[in-house]
Amino acid sequence: HNFNEENVKEYLKSILFCYTIVADWGGINMDKKTIKDIDLKNKRVLVRCDFNVPMDENQNITDNTRIVAALPTIKYLLENNCAIILCSHLGRPKGEFKPEFSLKPVAKELSKLLGKEVIMANDVIGEDAKTKAANLKNGEIMLLENVRFHREETDNDPEFAKKLASYADIFVDDAFGTAHRAHASNVGVAAYLPAVAGFLIEKELKFLGNAVSNPVRPFMAILGGAKVSDKIGVIDSLLDKVDTLMIGGGMAYTFFKAQGYEVGNSICELDKLDLAKEAMEKAKAKGVKLMLPVDTRVGKEYKPDTESKTVKCTEIPADWEGFDIGEETIKLYSEELRKAKTVVWNGPLGLFEFDQFAKGTNAIAKVLSEIDATTIIGGGDSAAAVRKAGLEDKMTHISTGGGASLEFLEGKTLPGIACLLDK
Repeated sequence: HNFNEENVKEYLKSILFCYTIVADWGGINMDKKTIKDIDLKNKRVLVRCDFNVPMDENQNITDNTRIVAALPTIKYLLENNCAIILCSHLGRPKGEFKPEFSLKPVAKELSKLLGKEVIMANDVIGEDAKTKAANLKNGEIMLLENVRFHREETDNDPEFAKKLASYADIFVDDAFGTAHRAHASNVGVAAYLPAVAGFLIEKELKFLGNAVSNPVRPFMAILGGAKVSDKIGVIDSLLDKVDTLMIGGGMAYTFFKAQGYEVGNSICELDKLDLAKEAMEKAKAKGVKLMLPVDTRVGKEYKPDTESKTVKCTEIPADWEGFDIGEETIKLYSEELRKAKTVVWNGPLGLFEFDQFAKGTNAIAKVLSEIDATTIIGGGDSAAAVRKAGLEDKMTHISTGGGASLEFLEGKTLPGIACLLDK
C-alpha cells in the first residue's frame, strides 16, 4: 500500500524473475501472435528492429542486411495504413549520446530502400521525438534515435518503457538479435501495449523451433568458435536431440587436450577439460556420433601470411598453433553432412578472417549449399562466414541473432519472445 517508485521497480523485477522460473520449468509457448493475428488498420505501431549495422569511420553503412531484413514487416504495416514508429540500438554507447552511434545513416538507408521518407527524431523520449510521434500520420514512418543513448534501456526501466509505449497502440518486436535480453524497448514496452511478433521473429521461431523440437532426420549440428565455455550449454542440449555433432574451431583443441594430446600454442581452456570429457561420455551414452577433427592446419604465428602446414590432431608441434580443420577432416565431415536432412551450424571451423585458414569453413559452407536438407546458420561469425563465401542465398535460413540463436538452441527462455502474446 505504500509503493514508491523504487518499490515498484523491485516488484516488477520480482515478477519477471518468477515468470522466467515458470518459463524454464513449464516451457514457454512458442506459438506467438504475429502482425497477421491482430487488427492493425489505422493503428499507431511501435516496432523494435535490429538496426545494429556495421559502419566505417565515416558512418557509411558497410552491410545493410539487417535493414533489408526489416522491410517485410515495415511494408506490411504500410499496407495497413499504420503510423509507424521504429526504434533500435546501435553499438554500445553505454547510456550516453555519442554521434558516432547515431541512427541517422539508418534512416537515410531506409528511405532509399522504401522509396519513402523516414522521419528521423533527434532523441528517444525527448521533446523532438514526442512532437514528431504526435504529428505522425497514417502511412508515415519515423525512426527514434538510438535507444541505448539512455541507460534506462538496458536497465529495463519501467518509466522509460512507459514513455516509449505512449507513442503507440500496438507493439511489434522484430529484433530477434536482442530477444535474449530483457530491455525496455523489447520487453518493458510489452507491459503497456499488446505485443506481437514481426515477420522476422516469426521466421526465426519457425526454423529454429522446428529444428529443436521436430527436426527431419538425420539431424546434425556443427559447432565451432573459440571456446568450449561459450558452447557447453548448447553441446549439452544438442546431445539430447541430434544424431551427429561435429566439433571444430578453437574449442576442438580443448577436446584434444582432454584426451591427452599435445595442442602446442592453440587456444585451450585447461579449466574446461572435464566438461569436454563429460560431453564425449554423454555422446557415447546417448548413441550420438560426436565427430572431432582428425587433422588440423597449424601456423607459426597469429598473422595472415604465417608459415602453415597440415598435421594430424595427435601430432601438433609444441611451438605451433591450430587455426583450421585439415583436408581429411573436411572430407569426413562433408561425407557425413551429405546424409543429413536437417543441419544447424553455429560458429566457424577455423580462423576464417585469414584466407589461408578459411578453407575448412568455406568447404563446409559449400557442402551445406549443395545438400538436400534444411540448413540453418546460427548467426554471428558463422553467418558472416557464409556471407563472405557468397553462399547466403543457398541456405534455408540464416539467423539474425548470434547470441539469441545460441541461447535458443541451448533451450533457454528468451525474454523478448516470452513477453509476446500467445496465439
